[in-house]
Amino acid sequence: MKKIKERILSGEILISDGAWGTMLHSKGLKMGECPEKWNIDHRAEVLDIAKSYVSAGADMIETNSFGGNKFKLEYFGLGQKVAEVNKAAAEISREAAGDNIHVLGSVGPTGKIIMTGDISLEELYYCFKEQMEALESGGADAILIETMFDLEEAKCGIKAAKEITKCEVICTMTFDGNDDIGFHTMMGTTPEAAAESLIEAGADIIGTNCGNGIENMVRIAKQIRIVDKKIPLLIQANAGLPSMINGKVVFSETPDFIAKWIHPLINVGANIIGGCCGTTPEHIRKIAGVVRNSKG
Repeated sequence: MKKIKERILSGEILISDGAWGTMLHSKGLKMGECPEKWNIDHRAEVLDIAKSYVSAGADMIETNSFGGNKFKLEYFGLGQKVAEVNKAAAEISREAAGDNIHVLGSVGPTGKIIMTGDISLEELYYCFKEQMEALESGGADAILIETMFDLEEAKCGIKAAKEITKCEVICTMTFDGNDDIGFHTMMGTTPEAAAESLIEAGADIIGTNCGNGIENMVRIAKQIRIVDKKIPLLIQANAGLPSMINGKVVFSETPDFIAKWIHPLINVGANIIGGCCGTTPEHIRKIAGVVRNSKG
């Protein structure tokens, strides 16, 4: 199987998967429960989610390991099970993916803040090391460092992935804001500044996920492309911003709504398109349909 970056540089537009948390909750994950523990206790349900995204047309699927770092797992009393939980996550997605679909080892923020002294860069590095080694050993062929808001943490993650694994390295940041005030991470980093730093740190693929619906993602992608026209770009929009209706979290952007924005997203330079919070296999199916019909 070709590397993701090679496929993009040859002209392909690729499809990633959608939300995992949304799908886990639909299968019974309770608020406050550890999603990653499901890799051990509810393997069949996690495998079914992975398979549903493959069936929807994804070229790559993530692992159920977003909060699988030592610090997040310690909260649930699972700090000694980092390797077991992450290896299982990768094995599940690899089983669903087979030999022709890429598996992205999902690595989310640790929840620790470097600038406040909450954690040192050395501690952060070894936290990433433990998780990434397990993901690679379980079958991940890329590491996806995602939903980052602290540029220093993101860069540390890239460094660890590059030095520890043989995987391709993807890093996505999450931005707040709008056209009036501009887009920026919680730490104040703009899409342009983030792109420059992530490329300099050695990421093979960069992008943005979460925090925005599809329209804002088009704007953010455009800003990233000001910095670099060629770096492979991954975009994973939420299905809009969540609202609470009758005690349930509801996302407003339907698969058909998101499908209307796929061509504009491609036109501003997106190379990999998928979904984040609130998106489902049906969203991915619609995205894949637009992309593949445009090729024909």
